[in-house]
Amino acid sequence: MPAVSSLLVPYASYLRVYEPLAAFPEPERSHWARYAARERTPTAQDELRRSLADLLPTPPVPVPVHESADAFVTEVDGVVCVCPWRTRLRGWLALESLSESLPKPLLDAVLPSVVREQAAADFEQWRGRNPDARPWIRTAVWQVPVRWFTLFADDEREYRAYEESGPTAPALRYRTPMVQARRRLARALKALRESVDEGPLIEGLIDVGRWLEEFHPRSLVELDYGGLVHALTGPQLADDRSAADVAAGIAALRAGDGEAAGEAYERLAERWRAVRDRQFAN
Repeated sequence: MPAVSSLLVPYASYLRVYEPLAAFPEPERSHWARYAARERTPTAQDELRRSLADLLPTPPVPVPVHESADAFVTEVDGVVCVCPWRTRLRGWLALESLSESLPKPLLDAVLPSVVREQAAADFEQWRGRNPDARPWIRTAVWQVPVRWFTLFADDEREYRAYEESGPTAPALRYRTPMVQARRRLARALKALRESVDEGPLIEGLIDVGRWLEEFHPRSLVELDYGGLVHALTGPQLADDRSAADVAAGIAALRAGDGEAAGEAYERLAERWRAVRDRQFAN
């Protein structure tokens, strides 16, 4: 496996939405237009550095004091689209999730209770003023949620291998138009509801669908493996066809072929079980 840079890389994946400038009201639209016109816009690595820097002080700063004015920028058919970082909002949401997933003694060691309580109070006050706020980026650690793969097709997969002779790190992502993502999710949800009982997968699809409905129909949806590429070997990344496995499983369910659906699910589960197990390795 290639060496990871001196910067600590969190083993996280990301689901992002890039909206066209027309989706933003003024004066935010003008801000993003000027921002996108800059010679260089920040990368995911830049965002990571800034987030990690906030954890260095004592006590740590789990949520930035001010909201980020940065975004990821791309162009879709000649139209500039942006994905605002909204680091402060995502920090609050991540802190809520952390409180639900870690034992209290460990959580207290990482973030003192007084820090968490102040952050929660700040979030409650902010949410009261911004009830409709939502992030453009969702994050998952040590996995890519199965429901995310339903939004993409295998031919939308973009893989960049590790280069032994250069500084380029490996990367794996999928990108698709919003209209395609919504259509695929609706088909997957219909197939699952007709074949299996209500459960976490169906609930997760409903949640993602509601989130996607918040955005402009001409948006771009991106799944980025992010730091997970450092938890997988080169051959594992090259062979990863998770979106194809999910699509095959959904197609099998629609055809009433439970055996083929089970085989597709098992391939997917085995692949990601191996990644999650590394979370607890020394």
